[in-house]
Amino acid sequence: MTNFFEFEADFVDSWRCIPMQVRYKLDTCGIKLKLAQWNQMNQASRQNLMTLPCDTDRQIHDYRYYIQELVLQLTGKPVAELPIEPYPAWIDVTTIPSSIHEKAQEIGVTITIEAWKSLTILQRFALIKLSRPSHENKNFLPALQEFNLLPKS
Repeated sequence: MTNFFEFEADFVDSWRCIPMQVRYKLDTCGIKLKLAQWNQMNQASRQNLMTLPCDTDRQIHDYRYYIQELVLQLTGKPVAELPIEPYPAWIDVTTIPSSIHEKAQEIGVTITIEAWKSLTILQRFALIKLSRPSHENKNFLPALQEFNLLPKS
């Protein structure tokens, strides 16, 4: 899982934003990384956060420890922690979150449960993050296009 989404292309080269796959791993291990902390990291550290595995219990533990130590070394302060959801919405293929329904309806799109099921976990995660009211949503439509969720014209 080291590829970026196409909708992230405008900031991938500069690394000015935290890529979705890193955000996914942060949520998986219960870490709240601030953009300012991300921006203090060097390229090698950011690349490590992209490539280090974070799937098994051991990998999640190791990833969490790595980022805790990294942020502590960079800032002298511990990184904020978040509760880990035991069954996050992006794993549930039977229910499309209301934030996604609402955001899609704003642009005249209906996402079917079949389409939702066909997405990868990372794609579902990205749509959830991009549909939140507190998030800048300019990449929601490009993500729908990239994930083939728009009707063919």
